[in-house]
Amino acid sequence: MTSYKELGLSNTTEMFKKAVAGGYAIPAYNFNNMEQMQAIIQACVETKSPVILQVSSGARNYANGTLLRNMAKGAVEYAKELGYEIPISLHLDHGDTFELCKDCIDNGFSSVMIDGSSHSYEDNVALTKRVVEYAHKFDVTVEGELGVLAGVEDDVVSETSTYTRPEEVEDFVGKTGVDSLAISIGTSHGANKFTPAQCTRNAEGILIPPPLRFDILEEIEKRIPGFPIVLHGSSSVPQDQVAIINANGGKMKDSVGIPEEQLRTAAKSAVCKINIDSDGRIAMTAAIRKVMVEKPEEFDPRKYLGPARESLKAIYMKKNENVLGSAGKA
Repeated sequence: MTSYKELGLSNTTEMFKKAVAGGYAIPAYNFNNMEQMQAIIQACVETKSPVILQVSSGARNYANGTLLRNMAKGAVEYAKELGYEIPISLHLDHGDTFELCKDCIDNGFSSVMIDGSSHSYEDNVALTKRVVEYAHKFDVTVEGELGVLAGVEDDVVSETSTYTRPEEVEDFVGKTGVDSLAISIGTSHGANKFTPAQCTRNAEGILIPPPLRFDILEEIEKRIPGFPIVLHGSSSVPQDQVAIINANGGKMKDSVGIPEEQLRTAAKSAVCKINIDSDGRIAMTAAIRKVMVEKPEEFDPRKYLGPARESLKAIYMKKNENVLGSAGKA
């Protein structure tokens, strides 16, 4: 067994406590490879932001668990090398079984999510409690989920969303002992979060999604005051990056995300962790496609992955500074 403490990682307890008190959210950025990890650490060191390196089960299978564990250790050392030590957590995103969560805990993760939202309420409570009891033996923090987000993210697929029921949160948190709670208030997984019929168009013809259900969030805050809340599916799908993709052979039709001003509002509440994945994928893909079209003779991966890394870094620096409010909080 490898403890996350041996890798120099942090769990999310203190991160969330400070974020709730300070009115900001910790960035939880998904990564699959070295360039993504480099961009995340560079952006967070330069903005002096704490960060959660987030790994889905699909990413773990893609990159290999042993390599990921050592990449996380490398991320800690890399931050020091860049000149500023920041709190870094390694988190399992959307773990769906006790066995998967246990394996991550045993292999250096400092935080895990057990997503039992597809089960009945009773089964969700039982599964989450089981993970919590194991994780807490090793000082690993656990995120649970109530409500279902629509959309597609790796192995997580749902055609419809179900808003979190505020009347269930006290019972769920009390019975499971979970450390943070992912809720559903209108965010959605993937780059196509809403259909055009669900949106309105502004004067420039850009699709504007329906607003988040802040009334549900406020009711949840009343019932579990100060408890760490998590938003999944919170990419904003930057239209300038989508335009670059489509101008260079891509076909991202009707892509729409969560407006950044709504995420900033959420980050000032008990929402202390905001998950962002699709924005990173879009930024990297846009940069790679641009190089491929403008320099079709290029075959050195560093020549297209390098610009992709820089684009991703720029996106995440702006998120930390202008959206999440986490800049300067390390």
